[in-house]
Amino acid sequence: MITRRTLAAAAALAFLALPAAAQDWKARYPELTLGVIPVENASGTADRWGPLTAYLTKALGVPVKLRVASDYAAVIEGQRAGNIQIAYYGAAAFSRAVMTGVKLDPMVSPKHETGTPGYYSVVYVLATSPYKTVEDLKGRNLALVDPNSTSGNQAPRFFLKRAGYDVEKQFGKIFYAGSHENAVLALTQGTADAAANVWYSETDTMATRMAAKGMLKKPDGTPMRQSDFRVVFKSDMLPGDPYAVLASLPDDLKAEIRQALLDLPKADRAAFDKLSDGKDLDLVPVTFKDYEPVIDMLKANDEQRKKS
Repeated sequence: MITRRTLAAAAALAFLALPAAAQDWKARYPELTLGVIPVENASGTADRWGPLTAYLTKALGVPVKLRVASDYAAVIEGQRAGNIQIAYYGAAAFSRAVMTGVKLDPMVSPKHETGTPGYYSVVYVLATSPYKTVEDLKGRNLALVDPNSTSGNQAPRFFLKRAGYDVEKQFGKIFYAGSHENAVLALTQGTADAAANVWYSETDTMATRMAAKGMLKKPDGTPMRQSDFRVVFKSDMLPGDPYAVLASLPDDLKAEIRQALLDLPKADRAAFDKLSDGKDLDLVPVTFKDYEPVIDMLKANDEQRKKS
């Protein structure tokens, strides 16, 4: 005799027999973690990214927790271990993760006010300094960001080398500041004579973002502006920084994450604007092909390091 109980039991058995990807992903992932690279100090990062995690929590229907990584490598290793399901990378950090075997799917990247998803690496000096060119910086101190930073390490090494300057030989001292903000601060505080950093447009740089937060002051206490910095070197355009998820996530979960990110600029404009101080226009899809030039750049840098 077929009863309601036997039907329920049969349904439960049928559910268990389904492939894992076909089961409800929320049962497997009752909580998700978003890891982000340390572009600014920890408190600033949490303030900037908190609204996005709140939006994703609502959009996906499970809690999404923010993990502010201590360095770029921590995001890579967090995804390698499966502890970070969603991550916001620099282009080089994402490429390094892929090169070292982390199985990822790139999702989207910000489209900036210039109308492109890309950005540049620059080398800054103070406008009051005597340095007008890279040649002028021979033997001086250079602040980089992080070994896995695109604009703050990999790109300046690659493009300066292409221009005829070996970073290790051109500068007297090179050090990693740990974040983009710290690299700029090293310059303003006199620890460095030059600093590598990200540059989106004339009106959107790390310096303008820090100035907007009141973080940059002259010795007399007056606020600093973009005009207080001089760019002595600028790279070719680099591909945009991607949001990436673990390739092992269920397909339906990956689809929901991708759609939630694509919807973000319209669904929660305040959370989206918080990420870039209102400078980004949209989020656009990206693929592995977009990062092939960066992988080639990393390989070239790796080869150069072996020769040094």
